[in-house]
Formats: sequence, C-alpha cells, structure tokens
Amino acid sequence: MDFSFFIHMERVDNKSSVKELYEEYIELCLIADKGGFKTIWNGEHHGMNFTISPNPFLGLIDLSHRTKNVNLGTATIVAPFWHPIKLAEESAMADIITKGKLQIGIARGAYSYEYERLGGSELDAFSAGEALREIVPAIQNLWKGNYEHNGKHWSFPKTTSSPKPYQEPHPPIWIAARDPNSHDFALKNNCNVQVTPLWLGDAEVLSLMDKFNSACQSNSHIPRPKIMLLRHTYVAETEKEILQGSQDISKFYCYFGAWFKNELPVVDGLIQELSEDEMAKIEMYSPYNMRKNQVIGTPEEVINRVKYCQELGYDEYSYWVDSCMSFEQKKKSLELFIEKVMPAFE
Repeated sequence: MDFSFFIHMERVDNKSSVKELYEEYIELCLIADKGGFKTIWNGEHHGMNFTISPNPFLGLIDLSHRTKNVNLGTATIVAPFWHPIKLAEESAMADIITKGKLQIGIARGAYSYEYERLGGSELDAFSAGEALREIVPAIQNLWKGNYEHNGKHWSFPKTTSSPKPYQEPHPPIWIAARDPNSHDFALKNNCNVQVTPLWLGDAEVLSLMDKFNSACQSNSHIPRPKIMLLRHTYVAETEKEILQGSQDISKFYCYFGAWFKNELPVVDGLIQELSEDEMAKIEMYSPYNMRKNQVIGTPEEVINRVKYCQELGYDEYSYWVDSCMSFEQKKKSLELFIEKVMPAFE
C-alpha cells in the first residue's frame, strides 16, 4: 500500500500570516518527501481561510522545484469552476513543469459558499455533479486533440490542448467518490477513485470500499483502477497528546460543519468564531467520537487502524494533516508516522 500526504494552509483566526502558513506548509511537505510518501495532495478552495488554496497547480509547481521523490496531486480540482480547455491546458503545463509527476484529482465540490460566489445562482451540488461528469471526458479528448464539444455546461468548436501533457497518454485522473454512481463513472472513464469517510469511522471505510467493489463487479471488463483512502491521522506518544489531538480534530470538524452549513457570517475570509459551548453541543464531532473514528493514537494503534484499511483492499492511504493543530503538533505526528508507522508496511 502506498502512503500519500494531504495538506492545505488552514486557519480559523488571523493569528498567523499566510506567509507563515506557507512556510510551514513547505516544511511539512519536505518532511513527507524525504520520509517516503508517494504523493503530496493539495486541493482547491476560494474565499475561505479555513482551507487556503485558490489554485493547487501553483503550490504543486513550487513543490516540484523543492522536492525530489514525490508525485504531486490536486485533491481536488472543483470541476464546475473550470472551463475544460483551461483545465486541460493548465494541467498539461503543470505536468510538463513537474516532469510527469502530476496526478489530477477532480470533484464536484462541496461548499455552497463557494458555489454562490463562483457558480452563480443556478449552481448547486446536483449541477456540479453534472459538470464533473461532463468535464472529465472533455479534457481527456482535448489531450488527444481536435475535439469539438457540445454539452450542457460548455460548448466550443474543434480544439486541441496546447500544450499536451508530459505523461502518455495523460496524467492519472482520480475522481472523488461517495455514491455508487460516482464510482461507476470513474471506472467507465478510466479514472482512479478517492474516498474519504470524513468524521465517520471504520463502518464508513468499509461501506466506501463495498461501493467501489460493486462498481468493479458491474464493470468487470474494465481493469480495476486504484482506490485511495483519505483519513485524518494523528500519531502521539502519550495519552495527554492523544486527548489534545482529538480535541483539535473535533474543532476542525466543528468549523468544517459551520462552513458546510453556510449560515454564519464571514468577514475577511474567516467565519464567525465558534465558542467552546457551541462546539461542545455538536456530539458527532466530539473529541470522544474523533478519538474513536479517526486514525488517532500511539504508533501501534495507528498501525492496526491502517492495516485494517490495507486488508480491505485500499491501494493508497492518504495522511490528512489539516486539523486545527499547531505546526509543532503536526510536525511531530508526521515524523512519528514516518519513523514508527510506515516501516510496518515495508
């Protein structure tokens, strides 16, 4: 099983500058590169200091000049915010600059806050899913060349991506999938699959794999693609550290839920601060549930949790570092994961 690293710049207040956050982001990525991770993933978000990444290609290209070993992936491009020609060309250029290290993850997006600002009044989760299913075959054909498109969301005359990608026939594409239709779409379009249980536990990890396996059985004539599991991960040495990590990831999900519901005011990219009492009332994100559901614990505990994922058939385990933790906590956990956990899978 491969290991990858999923990271954004993140903040819920303005105590740290973006410059400081970027320097910390780079340092963690360099640790992951030296530590043997196969890929570093970075997503796309807009207007949200909670996850700062307006164009993942920019950060990945910078990383390509600093790292030596890792692939560099978008997890994920938000399909409805791109024109197919622009996405085909920018990703091809990034593939050339990174010398064929690019991986392209694509999703429909999740936050109505972003839909309202970049997609106009008509864009919602359903139409965003339509855009995802339209843009993937479009960029694949643009890379082939001389492609004319007449779709619901985009139309354009015969066009060829300029440039074409470094990799042949193109960089691997990964589809963020939750429902069975998304898994089925990925297989039928020769794409790999990314899944995340978010705040849920091993039952969801199993359910997502069952959906993937069902799609593989329904498309048995298509070679099995890869499937990646994205999970919040925190490795610690003491119970005190584990408790603090559980509390921090609980806070992360409380803010995730606030952004997702899109009900609180946002000023300068920061959503209204949540009080300790407000967060304590959200049982599904409680520190107890995070300790139980996320991959949090001593190296031995984390090894056992990750081995369960391996036994289910996941090809890649992605260590999700966004967590409302301090940089020092993130760094120590990542180093422990490299030193104590990854060797158990060699």
